[in-house]
Amino acid sequence: MDVYVASAFSKDNRGGNKAGVVLQQARLNEAEKTEIALLMGYSETAFVANSELADFKLEYFTSVGEVPLCGHATIGTFTVLRHLGRLEKQEYTIETKSGILRIRVDKSGLIFMEQNIPKFYERLDKGDVKACFDSDGIPDALPVQIVSTGLKDIILPVTDPEILDRMTPDFSAITRLSREKECIGIHAFSLAKEMGLTAICRNFAPLYGIDEESATGTSNCALACYLYRYVSKQDQYIFEQGHNLNSISRIYVNLDTEDNTITGVWVGGYGYLSCLSQICCQP
Repeated sequence: MDVYVASAFSKDNRGGNKAGVVLQQARLNEAEKTEIALLMGYSETAFVANSELADFKLEYFTSVGEVPLCGHATIGTFTVLRHLGRLEKQEYTIETKSGILRIRVDKSGLIFMEQNIPKFYERLDKGDVKACFDSDGIPDALPVQIVSTGLKDIILPVTDPEILDRMTPDFSAITRLSREKECIGIHAFSLAKEMGLTAICRNFAPLYGIDEESATGTSNCALACYLYRYVSKQDQYIFEQGHNLNSISRIYVNLDTEDNTITGVWVGGYGYLSCLSQICCQP
């Protein structure tokens, strides 16, 4: 079976976050898709099929099972489709477990994916989150809060990029907290205006078999909406992630707003085709 490997949210055609992409495989069952994701060894693999509701149907699997949405695997999928010459227009729709979403592809190869309108959930006790790391760098002025634009993440502010870089996660504690709060994981960030960016980020999702990830589109959308509410109201936010993994990624989030209310969320980035793999899945 052919599996494309694409890197999404790359910076200068390097880095990014790799995802497997399997085209037109509606015949595979969930166990087979999970096995393929495990064999590929990336955080997520996307499976693309025909849809009666949209231009494409996308399903996303980690090494332990299905997740409803994955930003970087979506960007990776459209990177592959563009490379194969299968994209003839600039806007598409995809059917996902999180609903019907729009995709925009510009001539430069910048791919944007629509997200859901943000939902803000409970604020967490900072002590619960401190137990997940070996350092204490959570500012008093900003909340630790669960936010979702498709997937629920714990948004964790950190006082400066150096502390963020030094943080050593306790994956067992993060797993317990994520399960208790019914979240994907923890998305930690530090503001980095002096670096020409909105923020530097790290993402931890061990509950889904992903200790740390180099680029996460959905998490950064949640972060952009969090920043719009608590820090600064902007049309675009630019994030970098993956510094600790030697795979620097750049993620763009654009917000549509009206009367200081978010009416649209888009996450985008560049991608490149890394390789084509062939694997054998046991019947």
